[in-house]
Amino acid sequence: MDKGFMNRPQITLATAMRLVEAAVAHGTSSEVPVAVAVTDASGNVVAAARMDDAPLGAMRLATDKAYTSALWQMPTGDLHKSSQPGGDDWGLTSTVGGRIIVYAGGLPIFADGLLAGALGVSGGTGTQDGACAAAALSAVLPEG
Repeated sequence: MDKGFMNRPQITLATAMRLVEAAVAHGTSSEVPVAVAVTDASGNVVAAARMDDAPLGAMRLATDKAYTSALWQMPTGDLHKSSQPGGDDWGLTSTVGGRIIVYAGGLPIFADGLLAGALGVSGGTGTQDGACAAAALSAVLPEG
């Protein structure tokens, strides 16, 4: 019954913490120290952590990957090609105060087809970050 308000899923702190723990476990097993951020659907951080020895800038990048993924409701790596010079999204990275990240490591989190939050990982290469984020998401929310 629509009364003028949306009813949408929200990521819980407990789920956000499990995602952080799963990403840290993957980073540990892969010997890639990472930073991890989980946001709500509007890109606000719910939980975050930076592993010992992760690059100092990794936390900001992880947060911005999650933010980007939440705002665009897509994996951050999907924006890479179109954001290059001549692409449809050229200049995207200079919008929203420069917070838009266009390489792998950010994944949206959906529940019942609606955005509930996003996960961002940084500290390794884009490929390593993307693999870590995917592993954490499938470990905690295997249904998608």
